[in-house]
Amino acid sequence: MSCIATIQDYALRSIGIGERLLPRSDFTLCQQFTLIGSGMIWNIYFGLFAVTLGFFLANALALGKASKNTWLRKPSEWFIFLFRGSPLFIQFFFAYFLFQSLKGSSPFFGSFTSAWLGALLVLFCNTAAYTGEIFYGALQSVPKGDMEAADAYGLTGWRRFRRITWPTMMRLAWPSYTNEAIFLFHATTLVFFSGFPAWRQKGDALYYASYFADKTFNPFVPYPILAFYFILLTLVIIGCFGMVNKRLNRHLPKMQQQKFKFRMNVIR
Repeated sequence: MSCIATIQDYALRSIGIGERLLPRSDFTLCQQFTLIGSGMIWNIYFGLFAVTLGFFLANALALGKASKNTWLRKPSEWFIFLFRGSPLFIQFFFAYFLFQSLKGSSPFFGSFTSAWLGALLVLFCNTAAYTGEIFYGALQSVPKGDMEAADAYGLTGWRRFRRITWPTMMRLAWPSYTNEAIFLFHATTLVFFSGFPAWRQKGDALYYASYFADKTFNPFVPYPILAFYFILLTLVIIGCFGMVNKRLNRHLPKMQQQKFKFRMNVIR
């Protein structure tokens, strides 16, 4: 089988399009690149939706935590504390068994036991909590001089928040938020180890990398391929978030503009 035929058969296998049966022997480098790349579709799906939807919840959590209203502040603080204080790996298992127990009482929760929805919900809550804390710190760091200038121009309430507070908060938080987005995409590999099953072998990139490693007894080919895909994905994220960061800092002199610096998260 040529490499082009392999790509045609397996490029979209992870979403149910193409050849249903996995290769059993005589694995080629093209098969490993194609199938692991096919699995990356799920990793991108988890990361993209969790980051996008989590961004809006994170803004609400940051504002809630900064609110003087106890009914807004306390739920935001506890949400952030719970999801930042517990390991993501444990959150996956807890959510899966919770949805399994609720599934018996209502068929509504049946879909939540699948990775496409249940695992996505966990990632969404997790990144919203971390990002909410980042945004809250940036909100507290908005210079008082900016607020005084807004008051001098007669900007109050929603207009001041929309034109002064929120853009400044985003500008201050964006480098750290970029790191959180990168880590979240990397954390999507934990879905493979969670209780959420891969339906009909339609797994993520780590699922296929582990399959080839188990069949060939050689982990030094599929796992570097997996790392290669995630390095490319990281470069794409840095490029996209870098453009947004440049847009947020467009009004500043070049010497004062914040540049993105990648920092590894040692402990999650």
